[in-house]
Amino acid sequence: MKPLGSASSAPACAGVNSSPRRQGWPKKCCVLILAATIIAVAVRTPQLGQRPMHGDEAVHAEKFRLLLEEGFYRYEPNEYHGPTLNYLTLVPAKVSGAARLTQVTEFTLRIVPVFFGVLLVLLLLFMFDGLGGAATVCAAVLTAISPAMVFYSRYYIQEMLLVCFTFGAIACGYRYTQNKNTAWAVLTGVFVGLMHATKETCIIAFGSMLLALWLTLLIRQRKRGSTLIETVRAIKPLHFIAVVAVGATVSGLFHSSFLSNPDGILDSFRTYATYFDRASNNQLHEHPWHYYLKMLIYFRYADGPIWSEALIVVLSVAGFIAVLTKKGLPAVNIHLLRFIAFYTLTMTLLYSIIRYKTPWCMLGFLHGMILLAGVGAVALVRLVPNILPRLIVLCLLLEASVHLGWQTYLCSYKYYADSRNPYVYAHPTTEVFTVAEQLEQYAQAHEDGHNLPIQVICPGDDYWPLPWYLRHFTSIGWRRNVPDDVAPLIIASSTVEAELTNKLYVQTPRQERQMYLYLFEEPYYIWLRPKVKLKGFVRKDLWESLHRGPDPNELIKKAKEK
Repeated sequence: MKPLGSASSAPACAGVNSSPRRQGWPKKCCVLILAATIIAVAVRTPQLGQRPMHGDEAVHAEKFRLLLEEGFYRYEPNEYHGPTLNYLTLVPAKVSGAARLTQVTEFTLRIVPVFFGVLLVLLLLFMFDGLGGAATVCAAVLTAISPAMVFYSRYYIQEMLLVCFTFGAIACGYRYTQNKNTAWAVLTGVFVGLMHATKETCIIAFGSMLLALWLTLLIRQRKRGSTLIETVRAIKPLHFIAVVAVGATVSGLFHSSFLSNPDGILDSFRTYATYFDRASNNQLHEHPWHYYLKMLIYFRYADGPIWSEALIVVLSVAGFIAVLTKKGLPAVNIHLLRFIAFYTLTMTLLYSIIRYKTPWCMLGFLHGMILLAGVGAVALVRLVPNILPRLIVLCLLLEASVHLGWQTYLCSYKYYADSRNPYVYAHPTTEVFTVAEQLEQYAQAHEDGHNLPIQVICPGDDYWPLPWYLRHFTSIGWRRNVPDDVAPLIIASSTVEAELTNKLYVQTPRQERQMYLYLFEEPYYIWLRPKVKLKGFVRKDLWESLHRGPDPNELIKKAKEK
């Protein structure tokens, strides 16, 4: 096997390598990428439990509970996405000694996407001879400090895993084109399988890759006079079969719960009926075509700060132009750059066209933009005629990068649950902690402890992420409607308050009525998230058990025992 950075006559992404021969990894490039990796770790790992769990995170945590406690996982084609997130979470859970969800913390869950957000930086080591050393380092730094990349690396959802596996497939596929080594073909298949086992939207990446590859081949064959058939024949059939077979095996193992649920493999394809319908008919998350680009270029809500990752967008445009014109490029693999350019453009267009939009879905094409931005930054510097203007350009790029880093701090550590943050989407407020703290106090005062009967009444099951914060309580009834028998402690949507009051004080016979007090302090409600208001009610005797203080006789008894 040739050294990783070596070049051959094999084409990049298709069949021709235009980069010069290199031996091994350049030390400076490695050191700088490792430095960027350290930065990525430093900005992603602190205070992972600070931000309230998003509803989606709590749902995935509940799905993980079945796997952790019962050793059971079944792929659900209508919700939850792929199984890799759940299975990979077993690693930190087992390392921490957790056997039940009550022993699992936010750190245990969120360290999984953090890991893959950091790995995304390290994978650039496989691309340095194709992108060029300086462009690779620039891309590594931008990946490490991009506010969106950092924010969603701290989210217990599948998106960061999908972006990492997608880039892994591209990086290993590129390495395969450099020496036709079977190992790289196998690794490409592994990443392809992991993509499919992570999230259904992988088909958008697959389609974008195929179109980008076709366009790259088309340009190559026109300039070299070869045909597409001749280029395709250069790929060894056994290696192509290996990619498909390994990818299918990896995906099949995960979707079938490692062969305990064979139907999961078919479900992984049946699910697309659901997701195609959701992409076109879901009005809840329907946004205009420019939703992502507007968010990246300029966003400000009310009196909040100005948010912008325009540096990445502008540099990616410059990189795209440089790739098409071949101006300002150092020794690079032009075929790889064309592939990345077409792939990123296709991904951006497709995600803009699809009406169903959530902010984290843009990470796939944002990462492509970051790769092009690295190329664009180098091209701009190289096109400047002399040293002084180059220094000015470098200073401007450095200043803009510092501003990106500052935004990263703001969005992940200050505005982490604030609607003025563009990446905070349908997110619970910090008042969810108030609910957990109040119920914990009553559990400590009640003789049944965490077995205290509680009811949560929210139409449409609109109570997430409360199941995560109340996971220590064993007698919770999750209700959509007001039940006939009410618990001594109730959390209810404000939409059912009138019905609940009628049940407590009108429908209940006078001799059976119990006095209920508000659980929360004035204004007597909390915001679970924007537009979702919750009220709490506690039976008077339970309220008194917490607020009247300990029984003096009990204190004397305990003192004598000591």
